[in-house]
Amino acid sequence: MADSDEVARPQVSNRDLAEVHDQLVAWLAGRLPDGADPQISELSIPATNGMSSETLLFDASWTEDGAERTERCVVRMRPAAEAKPVFPTYDLDKQYRVMTLVGERCGIPVPKLLWNEPGEEALGAPFFVMRRADGAAPPDVMPYTIDSWLLKADAAEQRRLQEASVAIVADIHQIETTPDEIAFLQLEQPGDTPMRRHLNDLKAFYEWGMEGHPVPLLDRGFAWLEENFPEDTGDDVISWGDARIGNILYVDFTPTAVLDWEMAAVGPRELDLAWMVFIHDFFQDIATRYGGLPGIPNLLRREDVYGQYASLTGHTPKNTQYFEVYAAIRHGVVMARIAHRQAFFGERVMPENLDETVLHRTLIEAMLAGTYWDDLPAADAGTAEAPEAAE
Repeated sequence: MADSDEVARPQVSNRDLAEVHDQLVAWLAGRLPDGADPQISELSIPATNGMSSETLLFDASWTEDGAERTERCVVRMRPAAEAKPVFPTYDLDKQYRVMTLVGERCGIPVPKLLWNEPGEEALGAPFFVMRRADGAAPPDVMPYTIDSWLLKADAAEQRRLQEASVAIVADIHQIETTPDEIAFLQLEQPGDTPMRRHLNDLKAFYEWGMEGHPVPLLDRGFAWLEENFPEDTGDDVISWGDARIGNILYVDFTPTAVLDWEMAAVGPRELDLAWMVFIHDFFQDIATRYGGLPGIPNLLRREDVYGQYASLTGHTPKNTQYFEVYAAIRHGVVMARIAHRQAFFGERVMPENLDETVLHRTLIEAMLAGTYWDDLPAADAGTAEAPEAAE
């Protein structure tokens, strides 16, 4: 197996949860009608997914119109600056707005939003509260390719989950909006297209996150992305940003909630599609390379994801190699930043070779060498084609 500090769940908060509990009770009392007398359970942190925004779980009860009301709640809040956050900015209001928009415009199961608090007075940071949905996500730690309910499922169940997940991405991308309605999702970096702004935003994140200690492999990756930037990145849509099965809750392999919208932006369709494919490759590589295990090799294969998407939307994904490299570099920046957080919390020692902060470095090296796709079907080499008939 890989070193434990590479695959163990990093610490995500240094807040006093008892203090946050009392602050939440006081805040709820101010939001609810007089006499509501809100009570909440002890706060807990999700154990297997999510390492950027702080996520807390609790049950709340109060009196409303003479009746007792209860809610199973999730609070998402901006991490404290002194906790060395993963990302440089956390726009919780943007997340709340995009979840509202998506929930109103298409049928995917976005969690019910309960309250939005853009100020910092209550908890010291902006936050919002949503209803906790039933279901479970395939875990990140340990990866679902090593041990999980999804690994133990049969092929038909895995296929059902995959197809429902790809359909979610397709539904998001087919939401019709005006430029004004999604202006808040446009990234603020310079660039003449959303994809150029996306790349410049990723570069800015990298420069901030490495704190003056660049990762040579990622530098090479950014050079490749510039040299191979596509002439045509297609039409732009609402990009979920963190489109992966680990951000979806399922009951009986059917999605019940689509989570984690902090990376949402305007951009090409392939941003989400390649991210979904690559993140599974990443977890599959952990299982096979580091664990000597079979993983789930038939899940989220390129030809299946890209082909189903084309069948659902009429859009044939293109430049898929480029967007998969982009996903790998993007994930590499996140992993390297998480390594800085782990060192800050005393969970690891930073290596002399900073390439070692990127767990999937061998995958990136193969991509940059052009050998990563050697064993893939010809249709995957640059443009995926829709299947002749749906299975």
